[in-house]
Amino acid sequence: MPKVLIIDDEKDIVELIAYNLENERFSVLKAFDGEAALRMIKSKKPDLAILDLMLPGMSGIDVCKAVRANPEISDLPIIMLTAKTDEVDKIIGLELGADDYMTKPFSVKELMARVRTVLRRSQDAKKSPAKEKFQYSGLNINYASCHVMVNGKPVNLSPTELKLLFFFSEHPGRVYTRDQIIDNVWGDGTFITPRAVDVHIRRLRSQIEKDVEKPKYILTVRGFGYKFADIK
Repeated sequence: MPKVLIIDDEKDIVELIAYNLENERFSVLKAFDGEAALRMIKSKKPDLAILDLMLPGMSGIDVCKAVRANPEISDLPIIMLTAKTDEVDKIIGLELGADDYMTKPFSVKELMARVRTVLRRSQDAKKSPAKEKFQYSGLNINYASCHVMVNGKPVNLSPTELKLLFFFSEHPGRVYTRDQIIDNVWGDGTFITPRAVDVHIRRLRSQIEKDVEKPKYILTVRGFGYKFADIK
């Protein structure tokens, strides 16, 4: 039974989400501020967090940063939930490593669908491809352990970033459009937009590239999409 942590200071919203998750046979954890949420993430090891951006004390942004910076919990899938509707806030959330993003007021049915989608993506990222390891120009990937290193240093990636990297590295030199990337990484019935694909790739580059303006792993093919570098 997947365990979902709800982090929001609005208790009515927490109870609404919890009720619907429990109806979908999820186990539910609740936190009403950022500090309590971090403690619970470390001790209870949830499978996914629904994180409100605006929290008292430690903000949702700071919680997301802390999770992604800690190797022990950095692979936690995060759906960011907020009252803000500004596109800038959405991009900030994705660039910090959130796997998905919803604004209040929200459709409970859609949120449940997104929870299932993000959990499935996280589980898919942990499935080993046919080959176990990949190496190219300082980038080392162990598909079985989901361990990534660049020039000998470990890199902490979110489930979405990990699945993106797996996908590209399994098909070096092949160019994919944003829609093809969505189909292969996020799957059918997804809520991701082509613009969000760009944000996730920018976030991935910031983690693995020495110079994000001159990437050597994930390359932009102008007017078409992206590809992993050609391996000779």
